[in-house]
Amino acid sequence: MLPFQKKLSNFFYLLIGFPSTAMGFALSIQIAVLSWILRTKFHLEIDQIGIVWAAGPIAGILGQPLVGLISDKIWFWGGRRKPFIIIGGLLAALMIFALPNIGAINDFFGIGSVMAVAITVALTLDLSINVSFNPTRAIIADVTPDGQPRTKGYTWMQSVSNLFGSGAYLMGALISNYFLIYAGVVIVFLFSIGPLFFIEEPRELSKHETEADGSKTKTQWGELFKLYFAHAFSWLGIQTMFVYIFAFLEQKMSSMQNIPVDERNAHLGQMIGWSFFILNAVGAIWPAFLLEPLSKIAGRVRTQALMVGIMSAGYFGIVFLATTPFMLYTMMCVLTFGWAAVVSLPFAIMSEKVDKSRMGFFMGIFNLSVVLPQLVASLLMGRLISHSADKSLVFIISGVSLAISAFLWIFVSEHKKPA
Repeated sequence: MLPFQKKLSNFFYLLIGFPSTAMGFALSIQIAVLSWILRTKFHLEIDQIGIVWAAGPIAGILGQPLVGLISDKIWFWGGRRKPFIIIGGLLAALMIFALPNIGAINDFFGIGSVMAVAITVALTLDLSINVSFNPTRAIIADVTPDGQPRTKGYTWMQSVSNLFGSGAYLMGALISNYFLIYAGVVIVFLFSIGPLFFIEEPRELSKHETEADGSKTKTQWGELFKLYFAHAFSWLGIQTMFVYIFAFLEQKMSSMQNIPVDERNAHLGQMIGWSFFILNAVGAIWPAFLLEPLSKIAGRVRTQALMVGIMSAGYFGIVFLATTPFMLYTMMCVLTFGWAAVVSLPFAIMSEKVDKSRMGFFMGIFNLSVVLPQLVASLLMGRLISHSADKSLVFIISGVSLAISAFLWIFVSEHKKPA
């Protein structure tokens, strides 16, 4: 074990966040370009795009718990999490490269269905992200002590991830989505694999916990289910925004009206890029500099509920105020508080309610509270939004979902150290 890992130095916290950052970067690319490419290049309808997006969550339903369960039990290539991070990182990089080449792949193999190729690429990309996301988060719990050090691990992870995610959207907005894609291939590959040479995983998953507090944490199933439901409603709203924001912008942005199709498509891509750049860039500030210190005072659960409530208010602000890019971006700043919390604090909260020797499995089960809402958003919400004359429905659904989530978080208890 290298000295910076023994001392839990800031550099170590930075390093263990890089693999998750790589997967977050891959996800940012998927969010930024998948709907845009399918809409502007291949002319798919709203509900068809929803079907493409549904492929990944379907894979994740089985993929994440299975990978987590296996990674708890095996050891090869110097770790239990490392092999899956490597495999997922390689696959994610390849599928990102395939995104702008869906048409060429279809022509080369003579498949005759762009949608079939798009589903295959989206499925493989999302599955590879799912394969890696679980281990990249589980490894942080494996190598950090219970309590505030683990909270620091997850909040730093998300600060770094949001920072690079914002860079992804900035590339798309300032240069082009195609530059973002090809830069992403390199970044995802290097960030997922490079740090693994400097992190040592523990052979015994429960050893660290035993040394920390002298006991083994029993799984608190009742608390877990309350947490799952609260987190699921957060992701139902967030995923609805990710997949269908283009429909809202096409209809509601005054700057999108009465301009040539090619110019409108480019403008749409840039507006999506700037929106998610703000979401991640400003959101990168909050985990380490607001959420961690606030959670020491108010507790992580109360902090989570507050931030999610603020995000709900931001969604309704978009419904009533966002008719210009400036107001859209202003409301995106409001959303950053909830976004920063949703992708950081629940992992720390959940990790202290489960048996540490089965962390990978429980991270996989926890992911169901993400992929099942994604599936609902991709299939059910796509049909509702497609048939709605007013595309503000996108953010009405998001606002209501986040409001329900904030309410449900109130019933989740804070972790208490055993006596």
